Amino acid sequence: MPVAEQAAPNAPVARPDAESRLDLDRSALLAMGHGRLRALAAEIRTMLVEQVCASGGHLGVNLGVVELSIALHRVFDSPRDPIVFDTGHQSYVHKILTGRAKEFGSLRRRHGLSGYPSRAESVHDWVENSHASTALSYAHGLAAGLGLHDHRAGRSVAAVIGDGAMTGGLAWEGLNNLAERPELPVVIVLNDNGRSYDPTIGGLARHLAGLRAGRRGPGADGPNVFEQLGLAYLGPVDGHDIPATEAALRKAREMRQVVVVHTVTDKGRGWAPAETDPADRMHGIGVLDPVTGRPHAPAGTSWTEVFGREMAELGAEFEDIVCLSGAMRGPVGLAPFAERFPERFFDVGIAEQQAVCTASGMAMAGSRPVVAVYATFLTRALDQVLMDVALHRMPVTFVLDRAGVTGPDGASHHGMWDLGFLAQIPGLRVAAPRDAGQLKALLREAVTGTGPCVIRFPKAAAGPGIARLKGIDGIDVLHHDEAGKRDVLLLACGPLAADAVEAARRLEARGVGVTVADPRWVLPVPEAALDLVRSHGSVVTVEDGCRVGGFGAALALACVDAGLPHRIRVLGLPREFIEHGSRGELLAAHGLDAPGIVRASLDALALARPAERTR
Repeated sequence: MPVAEQAAPNAPVARPDAESRLDLDRSALLAMGHGRLRALAAEIRTMLVEQVCASGGHLGVNLGVVELSIALHRVFDSPRDPIVFDTGHQSYVHKILTGRAKEFGSLRRRHGLSGYPSRAESVHDWVENSHASTALSYAHGLAAGLGLHDHRAGRSVAAVIGDGAMTGGLAWEGLNNLAERPELPVVIVLNDNGRSYDPTIGGLARHLAGLRAGRRGPGADGPNVFEQLGLAYLGPVDGHDIPATEAALRKAREMRQVVVVHTVTDKGRGWAPAETDPADRMHGIGVLDPVTGRPHAPAGTSWTEVFGREMAELGAEFEDIVCLSGAMRGPVGLAPFAERFPERFFDVGIAEQQAVCTASGMAMAGSRPVVAVYATFLTRALDQVLMDVALHRMPVTFVLDRAGVTGPDGASHHGMWDLGFLAQIPGLRVAAPRDAGQLKALLREAVTGTGPCVIRFPKAAAGPGIARLKGIDGIDVLHHDEAGKRDVLLLACGPLAADAVEAARRLEARGVGVTVADPRWVLPVPEAALDLVRSHGSVVTVEDGCRVGGFGAALALACVDAGLPHRIRVLGLPREFIEHGSRGELLAAHGLDAPGIVRASLDALALARPAERTR
């Protein structure tokens, strides 16, 4: 998408409609006086509330960086000076200021603006970082790679990182390396609002609170942690005061070295529903009323809510259960457990590796840990899952929220990689519940089991229950042909079982005999699944994870090992980065709805029948 063309320096700033008023270039931004800048901030804030409440997205954090973003673009010459946001969900104002105001109504919609920085959208978006704690490493690499230590170039890198993201280990690895090269012109903008989703925890949070209160170190006048690493430090500064923030950023840029500018902001600034929200200050929202902040209509009980309620009940029943979260007790559903059993809940900050390794230690000490995390973020701790949990055969349960196609958050947040990765780990079992009742049953099986387990579910409302007709060694049969015809076997993972049952009804209207079965524990492949394969002419597997390495691929390999000649049609997601859009749109686009399953089943049947005639 094109970046706004450069206008003449004296071009008018305001035009009749709101979108036009925000269609600025940098020269117009630089020409504004402080009064006009305050008015611009108010206009941007109004636009954010109206548009994000209509589309859903990350509202609170962007309301908190309006003035900071304006100051950044007045001091740094983007894209010549890279501005990197950590995490990228706080880049909405940056998008508006770099020529995308007119397109903002398409935010997070399919084929519209991404909710994160996007290199395909604009040259102003250097990196597509949407997992936390990466900006300082990017800044180190950009500064070193662009040769910015040559002061004659005059370029700088600005890395905007929240105090919540600073709790991640990678942020400190980046900080450590920047301290090794303090001559690099990197400005670290520490956006301190005291929280990510949840309030920031740990020693860093206490240290930053002390800096905000005027205490610099252990003694009254001692250096702070950044100065102790050898870095320059400016602040704290009010991040909502544009002149003060701009002055600090300009001074930092002129120093031509690594400088930490400590800005203090309020998450949700300027919108009453966010400012008064005690939980996450409207961090990530669905479609809301822009006046009240309330949803327009109930969306139904979510998978996350079902998990949260059941986890609290299991906590009351089993005193050895402990729960861990990475700064997201609310988003992953652990708030009820944390409220009832605060001594058994552990928030480790945005540090998935720490969560998993800590959980293994807790299991060694006799506890039964449950680690709840978004599926896309578990990839950050795969080494710990493999070497610190599975190698030691520890009974740790991983609950993966937002597994499969997530929707509007796009490529970085689709939880589509977990099955392919986890299938390689010895001794690890993976479950995919089809409905709320199965989530409760599988969660109980996991926390009372003897080894590591994973339970995955999507970002969606938990649909109606799907009763089993019979069970076969742990596999639930959900549908079968009453006449006993076994033309097609549909093995459906998780909530896609509902589409598979609907597909079976449509196929039977065409005279095709179909069995639908839910494996429940999808990895490793249940032996009973092979028995079902043997008794059917064609087999189609359905999963909302990658086709490569997932359940269908594992079943196909198991069939080869067992000497079964069946061809298995594997329905899943391609090995691609999939764009943003609604979950329903994206599932349909990849054949993972009832019509797609019907098409795949007929194709599989057509391939199988010629082989039957040659026998």
